[in-house]
Amino acid sequence: MLILHHSPQKPNLIVSFFSSSIVALMGSKQLLKPSILSAQQAPSSSSLSRLFGVYRLHSPAIRLRPASRIPSFRLGSNGAPYSSRVSVPRPVYLESPEDGRDAAVPLKVLNKRLEELGIDMRDCNPGQHNSLLCPMCKGGSSSEKSLNLFITPDGGSALWQCFRGKCGWKGSTRAFAQNGSSFGTSNTISKVKKIRELSAESLELQPLSNELLGYFAERSITAETLRRNAVMQRECGNQIVIAFPYHRKGQLVSCKYRDVQKKFWQEADTERIFYGVDDIERQSDIIIVEGEMDKLAMEEAGFRNCVSVPDGAPPKISSKDVPPEEQDTKYQYLWNCKDYLKQASRIILATDGDQPGQALAEELARRLGRERCWRVKWPKKNNNDHFKDANEVLIYMGPSVLREVVENAELYPIRGLFKFSDYFEEIDAYYHQTAGYEFGVPTGWKALKDLYNVVPGELTIVTGVPNSGKSEWIDALLCNINEQCHWKFALCSMENKVQEHARKLLEKHVKKPFFDTRYGESAERMSIEEFEEGKKWLSNTFYLIRCENDSLPSIKWVLNLAKAAVLRHGVRGLVIDPYNELDHQRPSNQTETEYVSQMLTMVKRFAQHHCCHVWFVAHPRQLHNWIGNPPNLYDISGSAHFINKCDNGIVIHRNRDPEAGPIDQVQVCVRKVRNKVAGTIGDAFLYYNRVTGQFVDLSEASEKL
Repeated sequence: MLILHHSPQKPNLIVSFFSSSIVALMGSKQLLKPSILSAQQAPSSSSLSRLFGVYRLHSPAIRLRPASRIPSFRLGSNGAPYSSRVSVPRPVYLESPEDGRDAAVPLKVLNKRLEELGIDMRDCNPGQHNSLLCPMCKGGSSSEKSLNLFITPDGGSALWQCFRGKCGWKGSTRAFAQNGSSFGTSNTISKVKKIRELSAESLELQPLSNELLGYFAERSITAETLRRNAVMQRECGNQIVIAFPYHRKGQLVSCKYRDVQKKFWQEADTERIFYGVDDIERQSDIIIVEGEMDKLAMEEAGFRNCVSVPDGAPPKISSKDVPPEEQDTKYQYLWNCKDYLKQASRIILATDGDQPGQALAEELARRLGRERCWRVKWPKKNNNDHFKDANEVLIYMGPSVLREVVENAELYPIRGLFKFSDYFEEIDAYYHQTAGYEFGVPTGWKALKDLYNVVPGELTIVTGVPNSGKSEWIDALLCNINEQCHWKFALCSMENKVQEHARKLLEKHVKKPFFDTRYGESAERMSIEEFEEGKKWLSNTFYLIRCENDSLPSIKWVLNLAKAAVLRHGVRGLVIDPYNELDHQRPSNQTETEYVSQMLTMVKRFAQHHCCHVWFVAHPRQLHNWIGNPPNLYDISGSAHFINKCDNGIVIHRNRDPEAGPIDQVQVCVRKVRNKVAGTIGDAFLYYNRVTGQFVDLSEASEKL
């Protein structure tokens, strides 16, 4: 259809051609009238297209003589033609009669720049938010119009952002540079200086037509729900759109519009509040959804205590802290409605199930308090997908299922706060012994079978007087575990040179001496073939954590590298040997006891989080009047926390007096076992083979001898 816009201030007229109508121009005074829809006519897809169709303005505009007085005809709610007095975006004139300059040049330049970026602004009105197809992500598989484009009222600049979680493309541009610097203002919209006062009469809102009632009926929304929520319609430009009035205390505060293609915009210079905020007044339980249609759907399921956010969802969760109230512009509606929200003890977040919807739920929970938030879990639509929102569940599953979904809302997760049910899967595996390590990994020695077994995720403190064989015993233990379970290990052994540590490990693995002189003269030396095979075993089993300079490593540095070894190489055990070779700088106001407690907490958390067993070697303090007995765990230098915080505490002791017994006999004193499933307190005795570095059970040693 052909529409003539007349401006009393300007004698020029423009003609707009709309693609959905067949236009016939018959002389300067004849106009083809549009067809009239009967109010009794059943709704159809074609009629809805006429109601909601987006009519594109084709350029160039044709200038006519200012002689025509033919009124513009529009489609009213009752199907009768009438002349509308609704304010519409002012048409852009190609020339200004006052100065003769081209006033539309900024808009033309802006249009050209946006076209180069793939943004089509031909259907967009300045001063309004417009939903378009994002040229970057193409709206995903559903071709969703996720790009929000705002053109300033003067047509001189534009801002845009894609609200799809996997895209998030945003930017801004200007037609021309302005006086003064634009730095810091190009991505912002000026704050509202004055809040407009609205009324249904000033907006010329109309009752819903039969066509729109049918549109809502297809989405399972009844006329009664629409009436109670004051849903109306309005002529906006050349189309009829749905109007969602935002009331507070019965007063119209704002209004949001939607066409059939899910293009949204709101009245400018209005206060941001929840849609339906009066429905949650003095309510202890409230529901928050992501859109007005979902709010209506919740009412169909019997929940009137529901509101909708006005501005949709963010593309992702912000990594920044929640800003102060006056700076929290995106969520200003929360602060504007805080008197309604403070009464609620239970807030159910029923946002969309996609990534932006989940981001919105998290942003709301951060501001409302996670402790009083619940969240819904949308049911499955098929084997691969879930329903997206409340209205979709209502359409396909009905109000009873939607009500059940809300009633079964789950507690919103709070970081660090759990229920046992969150771990039932792990508890079931523990009970049914499906992991294989429920009783710990055997050490390989019969004497220790009932005393000590290695459980993933635990911390073992090993101590003993110098030269009692602590490091040698741990090396032998690692070799046994690797032989049985093929575990890999990270070694932070600062007291051992690399070549000497390799010799000790190879001797235990090959069971032959590395050299054939001095200590190895009485046994056959490992062959070159065994040596080469052993080198491969070393490379595949152990990963070294070492400082490449003369600085001391800190515990954080060690644990960070151990984490990398776990993730990259599948390491299951970590050895830190010894404690006094680490850098233990601490604040001047922190005692050594406090430092040790903090350090061991870090080690334990690492072990538990990565399911990695940690052996930590710590030397005892200087023992006065020592008579040769095994030291106690409380004798460890530094703090009693070594025994207090560890899961297992072991003392390695070797006899030094030939008259008291064999000097090659090693006593393994298990002094603490937190997990009774893995062992108990007691002593075990092993024989140490000085030639091969092996530790064997006494019974096995006597048989060989």
